[in-house]
Amino acid sequence: MRRTGPTNTVLQKLILQLQQSRSPVWVRTAEELSRSTRKRRAVNLSRIERYADAKKVMLVPGKVLSAGTLTKKVSVAAWQFSAQATEKIKAAGGQAMTIEELMKKSPKGENVVIIG
Repeated sequence: MRRTGPTNTVLQKLILQLQQSRSPVWVRTAEELSRSTRKRRAVNLSRIERYADAKKVMLVPGKVLSAGTLTKKVSVAAWQFSAQATEKIKAAGGQAMTIEELMKKSPKGENVVIIG
């Protein structure tokens, strides 16, 4: 069977933008997002809490789920967020953003950590 890649047009455009940036962080993110939905990462807030650094932005090339608590003020960027995860991040004083927003803020991928 032939591999087709993501069929979501918004995701296809994002992957192209990430690949064209040529920064290692964004190229790796594009590879992760090119995977099938079943193989894409899903990260709980408890893992983000464990590895979070206030000076860095945590990047999830997949979906952020709400299991666990978040006590640190942390910035998180992801392809998708569950509604409860977004609420918990904002309640802790952090920021939830899309990958496009993070790419505009940090075109070279400085201070970005991919978590999974």
